[in-house]
Amino acid sequence: METTATANWPLFKKLAFRFFFIYFLFYIFFNPNGVVPYIDDLAVWYLKPFQSFGIWVGNHVLHLKETVSVHPTGSGDTAYDYVTLLLTVMYALAGTVIWSAIDRKTANYNKLFYWLTVVVRYYVAITMLSYGFYKVIKLQFPFPGFGRLMEPYGNSSPMGLAWTFMGQSVGYNWFTGIAELSCGVLLFFRKTSALGAVVTLVVAGNIMAINYCFDVPVKLLSTSLVAMALFLMLRDVKRFSDFFLFNKAAPPSNLEPHRFRKKWKNITLNAVKYVLIAYTVIFDLYGAIKAEKEFGAKAPKSPLYGLYDTRKFIVNKDTLQPLTTNLVRWNKIALDGPGYAFLKYMNDSTEYMSVKVDTVKRTIVMYRFTDTVNRYYFNYTKPKKDSLYLAGKFKKDSIKIMFHRDDANKFLLVRRGFHWISEYPYNR
Repeated sequence: METTATANWPLFKKLAFRFFFIYFLFYIFFNPNGVVPYIDDLAVWYLKPFQSFGIWVGNHVLHLKETVSVHPTGSGDTAYDYVTLLLTVMYALAGTVIWSAIDRKTANYNKLFYWLTVVVRYYVAITMLSYGFYKVIKLQFPFPGFGRLMEPYGNSSPMGLAWTFMGQSVGYNWFTGIAELSCGVLLFFRKTSALGAVVTLVVAGNIMAINYCFDVPVKLLSTSLVAMALFLMLRDVKRFSDFFLFNKAAPPSNLEPHRFRKKWKNITLNAVKYVLIAYTVIFDLYGAIKAEKEFGAKAPKSPLYGLYDTRKFIVNKDTLQPLTTNLVRWNKIALDGPGYAFLKYMNDSTEYMSVKVDTVKRTIVMYRFTDTVNRYYFNYTKPKKDSLYLAGKFKKDSIKIMFHRDDANKFLLVRRGFHWISEYPYNR
C-alpha cells in the first residue's frame, strides 16, 4: 500500500483495506473527539442505542466480572470501552466479509484510500491539537498542589507520579505541547502529511508508552493514534525504507489530490477544509484559555489559601497531643482551590475534603466526598496574618483548632528551580 496509484491491488491488500476502512470509520464514529463542530453533543444522542447494546453484550454475552455501564469517570479504558473496541473489530470483520462477497470486480480502492487517509489525518490532527493546547496552556498537568506536596512520596499512584513529574515543569509542558501542535498542523496539509505522520508516530508513541508504563487510563486512544499514524505512513513505507535504511534515492510521493469535475465542488471542499481548521484552532485555544481561568493556574483560589500546620487541637476541652498514634488530631491542612481541602493526620494518612467558605459570615462547612451527611461546621478567624483559628462541631463533639501558616517554598520541589551550572548532581 505504498502508493495509491497502483492499478490492480492484490487480494490481501483489498481485504486489509476493507477491514481498516470500516474499522477506522467505526472507531471515529464511537470516539468523535470533536472532529467537527458540536459532534460531541450530537454523539450523546446517536450513541445511546449502541451503548445499550454494548452494555448488554458485556453483561449477558461476555459475562464480565465488572458490571458494564456508561458513566463519566475520566477514564477512557473502562469495561464499556473495551467492549466497544471488541464490537468495532467484529463490525469491521463482518463488514469485510460482506463487502468481499459483494464486490469481487473492483481492481483497486485508490479513491477510497485517499479519502480515508484524509479522514484519518484530520481526526488525528484535531485530537493532537486539543491535547497540545492543554499542555501549552498547562491545564492537563497542573503544578503540584499543597496536597500532592504533603502526600508521602510512596503513597502516590503511578499515574499521580507521572502527573507530578509533568506538572512540575512549565518548560517540558511547552515542549510536549508544541510537539503535539506540530503534529496537528503538519497533518492538516497534504504536502506535509508524510512528515506529520512520522512526527505523530514519535509523539503519540511516547504518550502511549507513558499511559502503559504509568497506568494512565487513556491506553486505548493513544494506541489508536499510533495505529493511525502507522496507517498514514503506509503509502510512503518504501520511500522511507529507501531513504533511511538502504541509502537509496527516494522518489517523490504521489500527493495529487482527488478533484471533482465540477469546479464549485472543489471550491466548496477547500472552503470547508479551512473553516474546519480555523474552527478547531480558534475554539481549542479559546476553550483552553477559558478553562485556565476556571480550573487552571489562573483559577480562583480559596479565600483562606495556604498550607497550615496544626499548633493546637482541642476536642471537648481536651487538648490532643501531637502523637503519631492519635488518629483524630489533624497534623496539617492545605486550602488550594475554593471547593476542597487536603487533610494530613498525625499517622501520615491523608484525604481530600469538600469545603465551602463563607467570607461574609466567616464560616466553613467541611465534609468527606464519600460522606455528605456528617459535616464539620466551623466559625473561623485570623488573629494574625499567618494564623487561622477554627471553632465548631463535628457530630456532638466541640472542636477548636489553631493553625499557623507554613511557607510553601520549604518544599524542595518548589524551590529548587533550574541551574545552568551544577558542580555535583543534586538528586534528592
